[in-house]
Amino acid sequence: MNKLFGLAIAAAVSMTSSFAYADRANLLSDERVRQAIAYAIDMDTIVETLFEGKAIVADSMIPNGSFKAEGLEPYGYNPDKARALLDEAGWDGSQKLDVVYYYGDQLTADLMVALQAYLGEVGVEMTYRKLEGDVGGQLNALPEEGSDTSAVTWDIAYGARAALALQEYYNGYKSGLSSYAPGDPERDELIARINASADPAVQQDAFKDFERFENTVLSDIALYYQQLFIYESSRMSRNGGEYGNDQFTYDWNIVNWTVEPDADGKEVLYTNTAPSTFFDHPWLNPGIYVFSKIGLDHLLTADGNLTPKGGQLASDYSVSDDGLTVTFTMKDGLTWHDGDDLTAEDVVWSIETAKTVPGINAVFASTFEAIENIAVDGSTITLTMSQLDPNVLLTFSQFAPLPMHLFTDLNPAEFQQHPFWQNPVGSGPYKIAEVQMNDYVRFVPFEAYHGGVANIDEIVAFPSGENDGNVITNAAAGRLDFGFTKSVADVQSLEEMEHMRVIPANIPYTRSLRVNAYPMISE
Repeated sequence: MNKLFGLAIAAAVSMTSSFAYADRANLLSDERVRQAIAYAIDMDTIVETLFEGKAIVADSMIPNGSFKAEGLEPYGYNPDKARALLDEAGWDGSQKLDVVYYYGDQLTADLMVALQAYLGEVGVEMTYRKLEGDVGGQLNALPEEGSDTSAVTWDIAYGARAALALQEYYNGYKSGLSSYAPGDPERDELIARINASADPAVQQDAFKDFERFENTVLSDIALYYQQLFIYESSRMSRNGGEYGNDQFTYDWNIVNWTVEPDADGKEVLYTNTAPSTFFDHPWLNPGIYVFSKIGLDHLLTADGNLTPKGGQLASDYSVSDDGLTVTFTMKDGLTWHDGDDLTAEDVVWSIETAKTVPGINAVFASTFEAIENIAVDGSTITLTMSQLDPNVLLTFSQFAPLPMHLFTDLNPAEFQQHPFWQNPVGSGPYKIAEVQMNDYVRFVPFEAYHGGVANIDEIVAFPSGENDGNVITNAAAGRLDFGFTKSVADVQSLEEMEHMRVIPANIPYTRSLRVNAYPMISE
């Protein structure tokens, strides 16, 4: 499916006024072809060579852990089996695969060359190209209602799925929601099951059944699990604070961290992910920026596997057996960094406001859409749900309430443009002492923090996003004590520095091939 195919879609739509209808089979719609592609790729060798061993070969979309089904077919490298499956499916090479990707790094380009060679070895031709412009639209365009063909113009898309909640791996397959996986009643029933309980034990069984189904169907061909690499200098110590998914785990025991003092006896820790022109609000990408981690608290905490484990701003919480009533009791004596009281009303305002601002995290949005009513009785918040939300506790371990009193006359459509985001006030163990946009932000301990006053005298953060082009330069210069990265190249350089250590962490982040299984129209 190339540019001519895209023109054919447009022509077909024009001829039918509304819809495009298939007139020939897409060989990728045969699960045997998808299985053959999986067997044709030697991911063990790719991980050991291209990725220097810094990734984990995948056998399903869900990474290894308690939610992982046992006995899945690993699709180990087997070109003979790939050829046999292609023969069974009647593959004749008439469909040259158009493979697209959206990363600009050399590693991805090298991977495309490897995939082309492996598929060519079993008789499957492919080309590859990088998407430009509206990448989301090109990857996710849905068929028009009534059409039986795809609205996207690619055969296979290489990309990633980073799941805050594991349902994010599979909810997008629901009939009518996928740009590449046609609806399937059996799959829909399995999706309903993984969303039918807020109890992790019940969810585990449902997820495992879904994995077994997809292990044969292969809507996505899972390639590898990307790890998160936490780096620390030898100057600092967590003093027992846990490691895990540092992007989305905030209960690091950071108040007890220490760092070697400087010549003046002052403990100063250096990190990154400070803002360039404004602080990004935490309701879209809750785990990227340093202020969201050390400057804001959440109702709950989560462990390294993102399983809710206890209260933070909340001293107590509960979920009814049917999952339709959720209560939080706020701790006494909470304050914002400016000294104003942090109350249940701030939490309610934050939830209601988040529902109106453009662009919030999909997991948050699902939870908030399911809330029918919110009641406050003193320090207790009661949420009445219109339907069960399986991730309601996870949401409140990630969603950070904001100070209502500092958002007067707010236009929700201009939420990110509010002056608050030039020098925000939070509730976490560190508060902002100085902001020099596009240069640095200084944080100091919040004296009234409910978890005790932090040990480190000052945290200095330099501007960056999730990918920091200055990691190696700053680390080599002694101006980076802590952070995390997914860049294999950065990890290799950091590991060569005697004063830096790197700790790999398994996270829900899967790289895969999305296979367009919709029927086709003639070119």
